[in-house]
Amino acid sequence: MTVETNDVLDAVGPRLRTLRQQRQETLAGLSAATGISVSTLSRLESGHRRPSLELLLPLARAHRVPLDELVGAPPTGDPRVHLTPRNLHGMTVVPLTQQPGPLQAYKMVLPAGPSKQQPKLQTHEGNEWLYVLSGRLRLVLGEHDLVLGRGEAAEFDTRVPHWFGNAGTQAVEYLTLFGRQGERVHLRTGSARGQKTR
Repeated sequence: MTVETNDVLDAVGPRLRTLRQQRQETLAGLSAATGISVSTLSRLESGHRRPSLELLLPLARAHRVPLDELVGAPPTGDPRVHLTPRNLHGMTVVPLTQQPGPLQAYKMVLPAGPSKQQPKLQTHEGNEWLYVLSGRLRLVLGEHDLVLGRGEAAEFDTRVPHWFGNAGTQAVEYLTLFGRQGERVHLRTGSARGQKTR
């Protein structure tokens, strides 16, 4: 092993300890989440156990960070995010989230002109939050038929039947955060520091 590789591996333990402490997680809690014994986790953090891919992968998932952040891989120098738009049922979907996790972010674009198709309501597990950037978004949610304009937001349980469409003449662009396990969006306001509001 080169000196540089040794230096990288030596830095993993303190980085793991810092991540765990930032998340206010105990060794026992992390052990339950990863299946790695408390003693092994302790030895990893203290530098008495060399990190391996078998140990680092579940730790990266538990801490919700990319693997290269755990090992301190040098930055590539290119801060640009390379997005890959997809076409889904006539609309453009741009995934904004680069890493797997409980919440995923997307930019959605509905083509110009009112949606001509009849609403086909769908349901699935999760919770969704959306924010309209431009245009007029029609949201059919259960018994409600709503039109959201630029700057308006909505949050709902996706187990309630729902459908999106264009309610205006121009294209609709909106951001959406989706949590498969029903995670809700928590907003912090400047007037209530430390308190979460919905």
